[in-house]
Amino acid sequence: MNHHATVGNLDKRGEGDVWTMTVEEFLKSSKWKRFQYRVYRHPITMFGVGSLYVFLGENRVTNKEMSRKEKLNVQLTNLGLVVLFIFMSWGIGFFEFLIIQIAILYMAAIAGFWLFYLQHQFEDVSWVRNSDWNYREIAIEGSSFVKFPKLLQWFSGNIGYHHIHHINARIPNYKLEKCYNENPIFKEVEPVTFLKSLKTLKLRLWDEKRQRLIGFKELIPEKVTV
Repeated sequence: MNHHATVGNLDKRGEGDVWTMTVEEFLKSSKWKRFQYRVYRHPITMFGVGSLYVFLGENRVTNKEMSRKEKLNVQLTNLGLVVLFIFMSWGIGFFEFLIIQIAILYMAAIAGFWLFYLQHQFEDVSWVRNSDWNYREIAIEGSSFVKFPKLLQWFSGNIGYHHIHHINARIPNYKLEKCYNENPIFKEVEPVTFLKSLKTLKLRLWDEKRQRLIGFKELIPEKVTV
């Protein structure tokens, strides 16, 4: 599934998205499914466990929806990692390499997953049904502009300009800031700062009536039994 063609679309939530239920879906779900969803959306699950699962598990296997080229890329990447693992283990020792690698990988996985999460899970995000979905509008309103200090902006390859990336995925990362500076429409997007990013952790459900993400505490108590 092409994530660029489904972002912000409630009817086509799938690969590349963090599992997000609407309020109506949550209220109609069984107690067991609500429990599963609450566990899934907990920060410890998403970032503490989910980040490693995505990079060590999900991204290391192929599936039937992938093209032949995509499958080959995954397989070659895995082969390269195995060769590197063997070479480095031979050089400094298996356990020494494992300890260093796991520590680095864990921190990088959390940071990477955090960035992916913020791209479409923020306070002013827009999600609409298929009938109201417009590529250009949702590219801007359904994707974030995460404002980094210059050093982190460089290290992250300008990934913070995600709303521009969704307008045109072929724009090189080193040109994204130039696009932002030269096109006023991109500056209309409210930046997600570090403080605002922390507030997104309490957002759990999409409320179609209020057209915004809400936390579990904002649900109508008498309608929820868990």
